[in-house]
Parts: sequence; C-alpha cells; structure tokens
Amino acid sequence: MNAKTKILIVDDEPINRDFFDVMLSKLGFQVNKAEDGEEALEKLKNDRPDLIILDNIMPKMSGWKLTKILKTSDDYGEFSDIPIIMFSAMDDVKDKIEGFELGVEDYITKPFNFSEVLARIRAVLRSRELSRQVVQKERKIASIESLNQSLIYFTQHLKEPVESLQKRVETLDVNSKKEIQDFVEAVQVETKQVLVTLHSLEDEIRDLQKRPELQEDADADLLEDLEKRFQRHFSSWKENQEVPEVSS
Repeated sequence: MNAKTKILIVDDEPINRDFFDVMLSKLGFQVNKAEDGEEALEKLKNDRPDLIILDNIMPKMSGWKLTKILKTSDDYGEFSDIPIIMFSAMDDVKDKIEGFELGVEDYITKPFNFSEVLARIRAVLRSRELSRQVVQKERKIASIESLNQSLIYFTQHLKEPVESLQKRVETLDVNSKKEIQDFVEAVQVETKQVLVTLHSLEDEIRDLQKRPELQEDADADLLEDLEKRFQRHFSSWKENQEVPEVSS
C-alpha cells in the first residue's frame, strides 16, 4: 500500500494500539493513535487520516457516538467521508446493522485475526479510491459539459450579429454618408457585445483549467490546447475586422 496512507487507531487498550501501530507501520502505513473518542476528534483536526480503525466500547466517548458525530455533525462535516472500520466484542446482528446505518464501512468482532483485518483495510481503501475516482470523473464531465454549453452559447450569440452585418454590407450604398455612418455605429455596437462574450468565454476556460479535477489529467492538456486555438482564432478575428471610414 501507499506509504503515505494514514490510519488512526482509536482504542482504550494500549496493547491493541501498540499492536496495530507496529504491524501497520511495518507494512508502510502512517499510524496515529488515540485512546478514546475525545482524543480522536482532536487528532482528526491536526492530521486527517485516510481510515479510522475504531473500538466500540471506550470510556468518555464510545465508538458509536464518535461515528455519529463524524457522520452527522456539521462541525465535523469535512471528515464525514473518512471510512471507518469498527471493532466490537459484541457479535450482535442488531449492533452491526446499527453500525452500518451510521455509516461504518466494515464491522469486525473481537477477537480478530490480523490477516483478515489487513485484508479488510485494503478492501475499504480500494473502495474509497474507486469512489474518489468516480466523483472526480463526474466533476470532469460536468466541467467539460459546462464548457460545451458556453461554446454553444458563444456560437449562437456570435452568428446572428455577424450574419446581420454581412447582409447590411451586401446592400450598403457606399456613396451614402448616412448609411455608412449607421453601419459603422452598428459594427461598433455588435463588436462590443461580441468582445464581452469572447472575454467571458476566455475567463471560463481559464477557470476550468484551475479546477483540481483537471490538473492531473489529459483533460487539462485538452483545455490548454482549446485555449490556444481560441486565442489564435480570436486574434485573427480582431485583426480582420474592417470598419469603413466615413469621409468628411
């Protein structure tokens, strides 16, 4: 497993805490320990773990109460997605159901076999990583969809004024000072509106590039390439704008 994977062991029995510390540290995990629920809450604030191994029966604050706080309290909402494996000496179906309903990922009855515990730790961490990847992918899709909608909006709001100006050019009487003046004013108005739309699209592309879900993926390269193309076409479009001059 990844050496940076952090596991918080919460157990009032020193022998259990030390056992998991030694065994999991040897396997490359970073282990932190707490002897009760109250200490666990303090440890969470200082060093967010990737997984919590939690004893059910403890003084000051039980495993049930700690789990309920982490999963339902607004004060600890940022920790609600941390997976929990709960240990208990009680092999009661009702207790297990209650644990799962609270949001516990796994429930192990004491006494336990360490090989089984390790297998369950790895299974929970794999499940967490898969869930994270799914969420990240959904965010990527939403980001790209947002950009697509902006491109559609941009295309629709650029096409109509450009076509309108094009039709006016075809029928423009170059000998009419009034028609030329009106056309120049129309070009100025439409150009300002198009530039506002272009700048808004440019800002959105830059904002999308800054989103975490697009920083470590080929999608970031896609957005960068898209922005370069946009800048190239935008610059070309501005350079080719020809506004007739009104002769005095």
